[in-house]
Amino acid sequence: MGVRVFLAGASGVVGLPLVKLLVGAGHQVTGMGRSPQSAKTMSALGADYVAVDVFDAEALAQAIVAARPDVIIHQLTDLPTRLDPSLMGEAALRNARIREEGTRNLVQGALSAGVRRMIAQSIAWAYAEGKPPYTERDPLDVDAQRTKPITMRGIIALETLVLSSPPLEGVVLRYGNFYGPDTGRDKPEGPSPLHVEAAAYAALCAVEHWQPGIFNIAEPRGEATSRKAMDALGWRADFRLAERTA
Repeated sequence: MGVRVFLAGASGVVGLPLVKLLVGAGHQVTGMGRSPQSAKTMSALGADYVAVDVFDAEALAQAIVAARPDVIIHQLTDLPTRLDPSLMGEAALRNARIREEGTRNLVQGALSAGVRRMIAQSIAWAYAEGKPPYTERDPLDVDAQRTKPITMRGIIALETLVLSSPPLEGVVLRYGNFYGPDTGRDKPEGPSPLHVEAAAYAALCAVEHWQPGIFNIAEPRGEATSRKAMDALGWRADFRLAERTA
């Protein structure tokens, strides 16, 4: 039986394939973004669309109430086109604001609308240095020795808000290093690579096999192990969208 999903970041590199998966699985989707032009794309995919700024808490809360979702999925980022490395420094500041202020507004909007389930995007390459493979029980690099302090500040804020705002039930998907369509990377890269379509599939799995908590989402043999997601959510690292659209 399908559920109503409010998807923040619906037009992103993970959001677009996720819309396709959710609609194809029979779920009703309201995609949220900042560009009115995305309405045509969402309509073509069978989803509704609302243009609202995540930093406008009042407008966001109204949009969530109007959508009447059963679950909110937070896939918002503010990254440069094709993940241009020369622009990633500036993007870190914008992403930190989304993860702190934006997540807070989404959580407050969810609670005010009576929504009790949220799934949010985090990262799997932020663990404190130790002995891989890292599990969800391993500590994050709170001293930011392996990752930049700005990024860690945003990640910690996001995960705390999603997991510790009762009665909200939260799922945090710690994604690996993206590659695939529109990422600027055709092949696996980084310590814990992840195809963007497999990332989208993880969010679908979380909707359909609900279990609150933290899940690493990355390919095998990387630094972070995703065994928990495979066992509890039925996720597969080799999933590609063609399996559902052929």
